[in-house]
Amino acid sequence: MVSHAHVSAQTTWMRNVLLISLVTAVGGFLFGFDNGSISGSVGFLQDKFALDADGIGWVTSSIIVGCIIGVAMAGPLSDAAGRKKVLLLTALIFIFGVLGEALASSPEMLVWFRILVGIGIGLETTVAPLYIAEVSPAHIRGRLVSLNQLFNCIGNLAVFAIAAIIASQASEAWNIEHGWRVIFATGIVPAIVFLLLLAWVPESPRWLVRKGRDEQGLDILRKINPDEEAAREQLKAIKAALLNEHSARLRDLFAPRLRKALAIGFCVALFQQITGINAIFYYAPEIFKTAGVNVSGAMSFTVLIGLTLVASTLVSMWIIDKVGRRTLLIFGSVGMAIALGCTGMLFRASETHTTWLLICILAYVAVFAVSYGTVAWVIIAEIFPIHVRGVAVSIATFALWGGNFFVSRFFPVLVENISAANTFFIFAGISVIALLFVLAMVPETKGKTLEEIELEMHGK
Repeated sequence: MVSHAHVSAQTTWMRNVLLISLVTAVGGFLFGFDNGSISGSVGFLQDKFALDADGIGWVTSSIIVGCIIGVAMAGPLSDAAGRKKVLLLTALIFIFGVLGEALASSPEMLVWFRILVGIGIGLETTVAPLYIAEVSPAHIRGRLVSLNQLFNCIGNLAVFAIAAIIASQASEAWNIEHGWRVIFATGIVPAIVFLLLLAWVPESPRWLVRKGRDEQGLDILRKINPDEEAAREQLKAIKAALLNEHSARLRDLFAPRLRKALAIGFCVALFQQITGINAIFYYAPEIFKTAGVNVSGAMSFTVLIGLTLVASTLVSMWIIDKVGRRTLLIFGSVGMAIALGCTGMLFRASETHTTWLLICILAYVAVFAVSYGTVAWVIIAEIFPIHVRGVAVSIATFALWGGNFFVSRFFPVLVENISAANTFFIFAGISVIALLFVLAMVPETKGKTLEEIELEMHGK
C-alpha cells in the first residue's frame, strides 16, 4: 500500500519541476510577444517612415542581429555565471528594449532598440530550454522543454490579437502615429512579471555540480526528485558525466566524437527557420494584402495563425514524448513541403483563392508547430554533452537566428523580385532537403536521460 507521505512527496517534487519550468517559460512568452510585435506594426511603420521593401526588411530583421549577438553571449555567460543570472539579465533587457521601441522617433532609433530586444531574445532562446532540460526528468523532458515554445506561441497570439484590436478600433491615421507604439509598449508588462517570478527559480543543479558546488546542487535535486535516493543517484550520474571533462573550448566542438551532434543541432535549428516560418509570422498581414484581403481581414487572418500555432504546439507537447522527436521531424518535413508547394501554386494562379490560401498557410503553420517548432528546441537542449552544452547550444541557436535573419531580411525583396509563388516554392524545396537530412542523421532521444544520450551519442 502506498503511504500518504509517499504520495505527498511525489506530488511535491513534480509540482516543483512544473512550476520551475512554467516560470522559465514566461521568457518564451516575451520572445513570442516581442518577436511577433512587428507583424501588426509593419504596415503602420512603412507609412510612418516612408520605408521601401529594403527598409522594411532592415527594420524587421534588425531584431535578429540582436538575437545573434545574444546567442553568441549566451553560452559563455550561462556557463560562467549560471543559467538563472542570464535569465534575470534577459528580463531587464526586455524591459528597457521594449520601452525604447515604443518611444522611437526615427527608423534608426527603432532599429537600435530592436537590436537590444533581440539580444534579450537570443539569450532567452538559448538558456531557457537548456535550463528546463537540466531540471526535468527524462520521461517528461520533451514536454517541459516544449513549454518554452508553447509560451512563445501564446505570446505570438497575444500580440496578434492586440494588433488586430488596435487596427479595427482606431483610425488609420492614429495607428500610423501611435498604434504601433502601443503594440510595442504592451510588452513591458510581461517582462516585469518575468523579472519578479525569476526570484523564486533556483540555479541549475547540473551547473552547480559542474562548478564543484555539490551540496547546493544536491539541495536542488532533492526538490526535483521523488526521494533522497533518486536525488543522490542523479547527482552520481551528473558527476560521472563530468568525470575527466574539462572546460569547453571552441575547437572541442569539432572533435570527431562531437561532430555528429554539432551537425544535427546546427542543421535542425537552421531548417526550422529557412523553411519559411517567420516569413509568415513577420509578414502575414502583408501576404494576405497581396492576395487582395483588406487591412482588418488581414489582421483577423493573422490571429487565426496565432490560434493554430498555439493549438498545434499543445498537440506537439502531448505527443513528443510518446511519438518521438525523429518521427515528428519526418512528418513535419513532408507536411511543410506539401503545404508550401500548394501555397506557391495558389499565388501563381491567375485568380485569387483567398480561402484556399488561408487553409494552406494554416496547414503549414500547424505542421510546423507540431514538428520543427517544438522539436528543434528539444533536440538542441538535449543532444550535447554537459561540458560543452552551453557553447554548443549557442552555436545551434546561432544557426537558427542566422536563418531567421536571412528569411526576415530578404523575404520582401524576394517577393518583389522573383514573386511570392517562387519564394514559397524555394521554401518547399528546402523542406525536402530537411527530410533527407533527418532520415540520414537524426537519432531518437525520447525517454533517455541527458547522461544516457551523451553516452550513446559520444561513445563515453
